[in-house]
Amino acid sequence: MTKHIAPLPDPDGSLLLRELNHRVNNELTSTICTISAKAVESDDVAVKAALLDVVDLLHGYADVHKALRMPDPGHLTDAARYLQHLCFSITKYRLDRLSIRLLCSADDLRLEGERCWKLGLIVSELLTNVARHARFNDRHPEAKVKLLLAGNVVRCAVSDNGSASDLIVRGRGLTIVGELASSLGGRVHTSCSAEGSSVLLTFPLTDSEQRAAGATRDRQRDLCGNSKGSAQDAIQAH
Repeated sequence: MTKHIAPLPDPDGSLLLRELNHRVNNELTSTICTISAKAVESDDVAVKAALLDVVDLLHGYADVHKALRMPDPGHLTDAARYLQHLCFSITKYRLDRLSIRLLCSADDLRLEGERCWKLGLIVSELLTNVARHARFNDRHPEAKVKLLLAGNVVRCAVSDNGSASDLIVRGRGLTIVGELASSLGGRVHTSCSAEGSSVLLTFPLTDSEQRAAGATRDRQRDLCGNSKGSAQDAIQAH
């Protein structure tokens, strides 16, 4: 007797990425548990301290990995919250260890899940470049991430006050950033000088993102109008 088995549809890229993310999370959790157990078993104070430092580092890496998870592709994502959470995780994992201060500011913006994720990947790669290649000399190390909405165009700038090596200009990381930017329909502009380095990503909103941005502007306009009306009423009453 022959049974017909209906083939499953080919998994899309999103599903494969989520499966990979799940596997990496499991492996990190397993590694952290194993090293933690070895630290508890060790009677050597120096070994115990070294293992616990590794555990702390892996926890930070896991936090960044979780922050970089792809949002639900079927819904618009709060890009400001996503980016701020990612910046916090990167600061705790990498920048704090190098005494690099990170300032993050973002406009109220909704992006499609996969596009928001790509924005996060770009920012993460650029901040990694800052940590690896920037030379701050006698300056207080500082990096900035700014997410702005100008009309229907998103502008995301990542800058620092250090001098960069040629690696940040010609390295593979920036090539990947350029490819991700192209997939968003955007482009990247870089500038380097003795005073600091800056990378500006610009890309247009999709139709659904434009509608969400329009609704946000309408709410802000209404709130502003109500605030002015309340202030005028208070003046007249006085």
